Formats: sequence, structure tokens, C-alpha cells
Amino acid sequence: MISRGVDANFWQGKTVFLTGHTGFKGSWLSLWLSSLGAKVCGYALAPSTTPNLFTVLNLQDSLKYSQIADIRDLDALQKAVIKAQPDIVIHMAAQPLVRYSYTHPVETYATNVMGTLNLLESLRSIDSARATVVVTTDKCYENNERLAGYQEHEPMGGHDPYSNSKGCAELVTAAYRRSFFSADQYLEHHNAIASARAGNVIGGGDWSEDRLIPDAIKAFEANKPLIIRNTLATRPWQHVLEPLSGYLVLAQALYEEGTAFAQGWNFGPKDSDARPVQEVVELLISAWGSPASWVHDGSEHPHEAKSLKLNITKARENLGWVPKWTLETAIEKIAHWQKAYQNKRDMKSISLNQIREYSQS
Repeated sequence: MISRGVDANFWQGKTVFLTGHTGFKGSWLSLWLSSLGAKVCGYALAPSTTPNLFTVLNLQDSLKYSQIADIRDLDALQKAVIKAQPDIVIHMAAQPLVRYSYTHPVETYATNVMGTLNLLESLRSIDSARATVVVTTDKCYENNERLAGYQEHEPMGGHDPYSNSKGCAELVTAAYRRSFFSADQYLEHHNAIASARAGNVIGGGDWSEDRLIPDAIKAFEANKPLIIRNTLATRPWQHVLEPLSGYLVLAQALYEEGTAFAQGWNFGPKDSDARPVQEVVELLISAWGSPASWVHDGSEHPHEAKSLKLNITKARENLGWVPKWTLETAIEKIAHWQKAYQNKRDMKSISLNQIREYSQS
């Protein structure tokens, strides 16, 4: 097995075009890349919540530039890509919520499918990029509720508009890779394009609506019980730094070794960390302390998968990537981060320290 990690020397001075940089995952990645000496050119909508991690960490001052614009605007996106002349592209801009996708399906497909198409089409206008990582989700697979983890070669699908739109984004990426960025044409385009599928990402600084951990923190801070819809739903939970490290390791491999790594990749937790919602909440309650509590909501809700796992054998054996933090550690880090925020600590310093702890673990 080839052993790889995030190489600080590799990222020093690299220009990275990062879509979705104002979101929860995008903010953590912006901070990490900037700390490694990368020149981050961000392209995203304005942060969607108040508070939000992008503002809390004052990331505006850490980036080469931050452009507030819509991924659905092909002309604006193309001009931004040409302006940046990036070495590496990481596409994270998305409508990321399952339940939101039921009430806003057109927006979800337009952002997740056409946004991805616009990004890939824009890359045809430049010759600077050597590696592109398109981030989708574990929910892109046709989920039959089996217990075994899904592998990268298995069919795309998705029951709800969000999951299905991400399956479509995977198909768009594969089509563009074959049509315009193939291995046969590599000496012409020099851009190796891969997709990355992560699990249920959790971490400090997430204030998104309708997500388990943010909903729990909000309830605990208000001294109210968390209302849980589906206590038995099992998901591959992972701290945000886990998949982000996977994206960085994958980008390094694409840049250095080309189209050999231009495929789909799973970056999920160990099987032991695919656990039911109730267990995750009880771990968080234990880390948070009294009077945190939860109650079950027995009313009807839109369909969400009951079970989902990712098989990460390919990333482990071919990229040398393995998850480092257990679910218990992830929950401890979240509680520590949110308590520090409550106490008005320096959250950039706290966040950078968690990145260092992760890198050294």
C-alpha cells in the first residue's frame, strides 16, 4: 500500500480555485489550504446562515480573493476560472440538504447538476489546471438499504432530489472526463479529473438548517430537548477534516501522477463509525453535559434512507488514505469547538489547532 498524507510542501504557493468556499466544509478547507501556504481563489454565494464559519474565522483576509457569485452563472464562473489560472480546482459548491431538496427541487438540480457542468465547461477555457476534484456525496449511490458499504463502481441513483442530483453530477463528471479530459488526450489538456464521495460530515462551526449536530447544539444552547425524526437511521459519520484530507491527498495524486487517479473515490469512516442517530446524539449529550436531552418525533416526514455505508478499500489501498479520528473523538472535538465559541475564544486559533491535532494524529 502506498502511504500518502497531506503534504504541506506540495501546497505551498499552489493556486487553488475553490467553489463553495463560504460553506461549512468550504470554510474549513479554505482555512487548511491557507495555513499550508496555498493561494485560495474562492467562488461561492454569500454565507447562508448567521452566524457562519466563514465570517467567524475571518477567512476573507486569508484568501487570495473571495468572489461572491452563483455557480449557475456560466459566464461569471468562466471569467473567474480564467482570472484565477489555477493549478488545482476543488468543486464543493452545492445545495447540500436532503429535506430542502423536496421543497426546492429545481434549485437543487440547477445548482448540483448544472453548477457542476458549468465548472467542468469552464475548465475547457484554461490550460493551467493539473488536477480537479469534484465533490459529491455518499448519497449518490442507488441505495437498496443493504448493510455492506457501497463501492465506487456501483450504480448511481438517489431516491430524493438531492441524492439524485449528486448521482447526476457524478455522471456529468464522468462524461466530461471521457469526452474532454481523457487519458488519451492528457498531453493536450494536462488536467486529471476525479470525483470524491464523503460520508455524513460533522464538525464545529456548522450552523446549517436541518442537520443533526447543528440542530442538537442549537437545542442544547437553548436548554431545550433535541427532537429526532429517525432514531435508527444509520449513517457513516465523520469529522469534517477526514474527507477534506482525502480531497487534498487525491488532488496531490492527480497533480503528480495524472489520469491514473482520475476516477471516483470514497472517503468515509471506518465501518464501526456508521452508527444510528440515537447513538450519535447520546455521545454528544455526554460530551456536552447536563441539561442536554432528546425526544422522538413520531410524525411523518419525507423519505430518507435508513442505512448507508461507504466502502473505503480503494482509497486505503491505492491512495494510502485512512480515517484517523473515531466518532467519539469527532464528537469531543465538536463539543470543544462549540463551547469555545460560546466563551468567545479566538476561533481561528482553535480551528487551526484542531487541524494540527488531526494532521499529527
